Amino acid sequence: METRASARRLAWSTAVFSLATGLSRILGLGREIVAANYFGARGPINAFTVAFQIPNLVRALVADAALSAAFVPVFSELLEKGERARAWRVASTVFWLLLLGLTGITAAFVLAAPLLVPPMTDAYDGLAVRLAQLLFPIVVLLGVSGVIVGILNSYEHFTIPALTPVFWNLAIIAGLVIGVPQAESESARLYVYAGSILAGTVLQVALPVPWLRGRDGSLRLALDLRDPAVKQVFRLMGPVTLSLGLINVNAVIGTIFAARLIDATIAPNAIDKAFRVYMLPQGMFSVAVATVLFPALSRLAARRDLDGFRATVSLGLRQINFLLVPAAAASAILAEPIVRLLYERGRFDPDQTTVVAGALAAFSLGLAFNGMMLMLNRGFFSLQQPWLPTWVALGNVVLNVALYAALYRVGVWGIPLAVSLANVAGAAMLLVLMRRRLGRIDFRSIVASLARVLVAAAALAGAAYGVWWALDDALGRSFGAQLASVSAALAAGSIVYLVMCRALGVREIQALLSLRARFRRA
Repeated sequence: METRASARRLAWSTAVFSLATGLSRILGLGREIVAANYFGARGPINAFTVAFQIPNLVRALVADAALSAAFVPVFSELLEKGERARAWRVASTVFWLLLLGLTGITAAFVLAAPLLVPPMTDAYDGLAVRLAQLLFPIVVLLGVSGVIVGILNSYEHFTIPALTPVFWNLAIIAGLVIGVPQAESESARLYVYAGSILAGTVLQVALPVPWLRGRDGSLRLALDLRDPAVKQVFRLMGPVTLSLGLINVNAVIGTIFAARLIDATIAPNAIDKAFRVYMLPQGMFSVAVATVLFPALSRLAARRDLDGFRATVSLGLRQINFLLVPAAAASAILAEPIVRLLYERGRFDPDQTTVVAGALAAFSLGLAFNGMMLMLNRGFFSLQQPWLPTWVALGNVVLNVALYAALYRVGVWGIPLAVSLANVAGAAMLLVLMRRRLGRIDFRSIVASLARVLVAAAALAGAAYGVWWALDDALGRSFGAQLASVSAALAAGSIVYLVMCRALGVREIQALLSLRARFRRA
């Protein structure tokens, strides 16, 4: 009964978080659609993609998700012990240390950018340097945002942090629509894009601040460097930073392979465009499940409740597979029509659609495994044993580079294929290590659930492609016709998937059905 209740609570919390995150991801796709209309996938826009890599890498290393993953277990443990004043003093100290440290890092990078950025690309290197210097202050902003979001998540308040990217995307879209038509050159248009991102990030940081009021304390000026809990946050941040940051190291290396060994005028941005579509189900489902469960896992670990911890990890993995395997099947089988519908207008030509679609299909192979890695990483972070996933992440970098070197020759889609294969290996290794750490992890139920979900997803793929093919042939390729054919294909595939899951006895669908009943009662 307790497991079923936990599943229902997970479904409800995940649904709310998924809706908020899904809205931001949809607007993120809207942002990419607007950018594709103005810039296409070929040309100087690739300088922007390259320029964003180092700021994004540093953000992952010392801010945002890496910080939250180290901060939430320590802050949650102090709350669990009733040391609320101390918890807020620790939060305030971490806030100010990050603000000071990241400001210094930002200043150093702005000076060093002319040396760091040009080796990453064979084209547009001067423009890439200037764009990177303009974008780098987002590291400071997202660093302090990580503390704010970590506090709210520790109190199991997920909706507002999930909604702030909505306003970030709206600010960028407004900047593009208003500013780009006024710019006189391609470089000036890209500066408008970078400036809009910076302004949107300021808005994203400021919006959650009012929701800190009414908690057990407040952020204030404090630098309590002697508190062991502060030291514990930064001790955890070391391996957590490496573990999460190494994912972005992979992305930077992949961008370098794409820009220097494939085609600097299209490969980096084509991969990025595919990645944005790939991240829609990732953000809506796996990030939602892992984020909602993370504070609960931290509390269970603090209580040494390994049975509850084991059941929660297993529940999260099964739910992620239930949600992401069908998403992967749909995005792979309908990659080209999805890319055509989303991007092919303005300066985005049909030949660019083929390149981006190939990358999307290759990314889709690793979608569910990436979600499993995220869930298992959070499990190790909750146990405050972050070095195991860190070593796995380091091994993944080595494997990824080897796969990049082997697969870049097949073309642009070789880079995301390498990422997907490395995700498969990484998820398998993390699952083995978690099983060893907990003694058992309900492995048989996870595999049985995955096998049933794979069968249902295969039925989804067949139904979705059949419906799309018939409607595409009948309706043609106008925007309205494409919207109808892709939407109908996705709807038909989803219905077939749910029917098959119910027929095959996939338990995870029960949480979905209870969620539907709860919405009806509401």
